[in-house]
Amino acid sequence: MKKKSTGAVVGLFASGPLLLAVPILGIAAGSASASCSTGGTQAVDTSAVAAQVKAILDGGGKGTVSMPGLDGPAEQIPNAKTIQATGVAMNIPARGQIVALATALQESGLRNLTYGDRDSLGLFQQRPSQGWGTANEILDPVHSSTKFYEALKKVSGWQSLSVTQAAQTVQKSGFPEAYAKWEPLATALQQAIEPLLSKASGTSPSPSPSSSDSTASSPPSTADGCTTGGDGTNFGTIPPGAVPAGYKIPAGAPPKVQTAIRWALGQLDTPYQWGGSCTDSHGPDPMGRCDCSSLMQQAYKAAGVTLTRTTYTQVKEGKAVSADALQPGDLVFTEGTSHVPEHVGMFIGQGLIINAPHTGDVVRIATLASWKSQILAARRVV
Repeated sequence: MKKKSTGAVVGLFASGPLLLAVPILGIAAGSASASCSTGGTQAVDTSAVAAQVKAILDGGGKGTVSMPGLDGPAEQIPNAKTIQATGVAMNIPARGQIVALATALQESGLRNLTYGDRDSLGLFQQRPSQGWGTANEILDPVHSSTKFYEALKKVSGWQSLSVTQAAQTVQKSGFPEAYAKWEPLATALQQAIEPLLSKASGTSPSPSPSSSDSTASSPPSTADGCTTGGDGTNFGTIPPGAVPAGYKIPAGAPPKVQTAIRWALGQLDTPYQWGGSCTDSHGPDPMGRCDCSSLMQQAYKAAGVTLTRTTYTQVKEGKAVSADALQPGDLVFTEGTSHVPEHVGMFIGQGLIINAPHTGDVVRIATLASWKSQILAARRVV
């Protein structure tokens, strides 16, 4: 961001009293009868789902499809994309993404709810009192998706479990068979969203449902994610908004850096908005989208690290580091001058930088090689 902007404050909680005694499963997927039923699966027109997904994610279309569970696609599909994109960033195979989508369909109807049974909140109806995070964190779809996947990965042999078994092991629902009916819709959504995430023009799709969560190809040995190593050119051309095949969040990076990188990756392919707060990049309000400095600010906020709002002040955060010795999480500044830079991105390891470039573009990954000659300053904030 090139100027200081106050930005809008986004409300996170409903203003009126909440009837918390109503079981949250009674509102899942917009159908009270669906919440308590453990009957058969819902019939799904996969071609209609694919058309609706493409219309909304490619062009903001608001047409509707007639099927149980997808009655508010303009809200639900962007949430589904966030859940899936988070899974891709965490190297979760397609099967795990389907489990997550089916869970969110049952628990919240793929809506980021500010209420629920007792203190349940968000897409997965996670509870602050049960250690899923603070209320604000749970209402961040990337955080809630990350916590779900982290819990799923701890389930021994989850890949061989049914969708219902895997979801129930994480959620411990009072209706343990309720997730099964959402598997067809979750599968249709996963398959429709996948090519829009990978862009199909140079990145690999998610590992198949039968794959383990460690099937992503190993990064080149020259780019270990701890130093600059390579300059990113080994990935070839990276399509806008895509995660290049073989990239992994550096396991050796500090946990807060890993969280910040994961959160930033969750905003990939969302439109740039100058002055945007980056508090709802997948939502309909342009001012909730990201510019370069708000992307950095909100990514680190998700990790519990406070950054100031503009490039002018972020260049004074943390400590100065050499552009030849970057580590994952370092802020990299270009344009303007070293004291008053006008653009910033985050080094995410393996010679890659995530950033929100300019009006008309989307949050995307660039190579260090394409930035190297323009770097004015770099700062380490963790």
